[in-house]
Amino acid sequence: MYDITHLRQTEFPLSADNIYFNHASFSPIPARTQARMRWAVDRLAENPSRHFMEDGMPMFMTEFAAFINAVEPEEIVPTTTTSAAMNAVALSFDWRAGDNLILADMEFPSNAYPWMGLARDGVEARLVPSVGGGLTLEALRPYVTDRTRLIAASAIQFFSGHRADLAAIGAFCRERGIVFAVDAIQAAGHIPLDVQAMGIDVLAAGGQKSLLAPPGIGFLYVRRELCDQLKPRIIGPNATVNYLHWLDYDLTPLPGAARFMAGTTNTVGIFGLLASLSLLRELGMANIDRHTSQLAAAAIARLTEMGYAVVTPPDAHGPIVTFASGRDAAATDQMIAELARQNIFAVKHLDGPGKPHIRFSFHCYNTEEELDRALAVVSGEK
Repeated sequence: MYDITHLRQTEFPLSADNIYFNHASFSPIPARTQARMRWAVDRLAENPSRHFMEDGMPMFMTEFAAFINAVEPEEIVPTTTTSAAMNAVALSFDWRAGDNLILADMEFPSNAYPWMGLARDGVEARLVPSVGGGLTLEALRPYVTDRTRLIAASAIQFFSGHRADLAAIGAFCRERGIVFAVDAIQAAGHIPLDVQAMGIDVLAAGGQKSLLAPPGIGFLYVRRELCDQLKPRIIGPNATVNYLHWLDYDLTPLPGAARFMAGTTNTVGIFGLLASLSLLRELGMANIDRHTSQLAAAAIARLTEMGYAVVTPPDAHGPIVTFASGRDAAATDQMIAELARQNIFAVKHLDGPGKPHIRFSFHCYNTEEELDRALAVVSGEK
């Protein structure tokens, strides 16, 4: 296990005065990431073309391919957001009227709207009632037909914190020739991800949450065999085979995920994201997973003892814990404000019927002492 005290002091100095439990919205960036982004800004004043093409892009593709165990770097491309990535992929299939795809009824819009929007092409999005707050293999089976072409899932669900059994769903999809698309924005910096072992065809994550990186930069993985079958409708100027001949309007896509390049990339963000990735790899994904899952388990147990209705499943969760506030919306807002007044940062979320909930989301440097302080405020002891 890594040294949390050292981690807090060197990479997350905000932890000296703040308890930050809102990583599922935005994460504070580590000190090394701040420094690397300053370096990148300085480089933009020197030779920005070399800075990006020779240094940033090849390193980005190689590092993220290794991070998720992709077969080759050419299966990786930068993206601005999870939403942009999923929309780009969704609009690249040769959909036929009568096709269907499957997702849980608790997906974040970034992994719901791109697929639901395909209704205009005659594609049915089948919403599976969530079990334990997310998509399960048992629940989705009855919804699969011979026209099912894709199953979409969150690796870790944003509201409930449900942790999907990616390997089981991926194996099911691979056996039936169904594309498996995963929203990993709440998981990529928390749990080990292996796209080959898990049978994942598409995986996307913006950087600002679990990856501890700045907003506006993330990554998209598309398995090479699938990629070569896709024809993007969103076509960037640097996504075609002869793109350096700018006035030769040839729409032939580049091989691999490069066909999803949407234009000039956030170069400063790329170096920031790479710096954050270096920290995550040093700490070890299994170690981070163990630590944040233990914090979440402690929170679930304590909140249950306090009489709160916890929606996060105790046996299949990651770093997110959500519980019904037991108050109306205005009183819940007051609770969030009181936490913030004591420099404890969490967020309110509404469930489907609109009932207010409070969500705690942890990361690698949070501690049980911080959880104790937050729960003392929630219980009214402070």
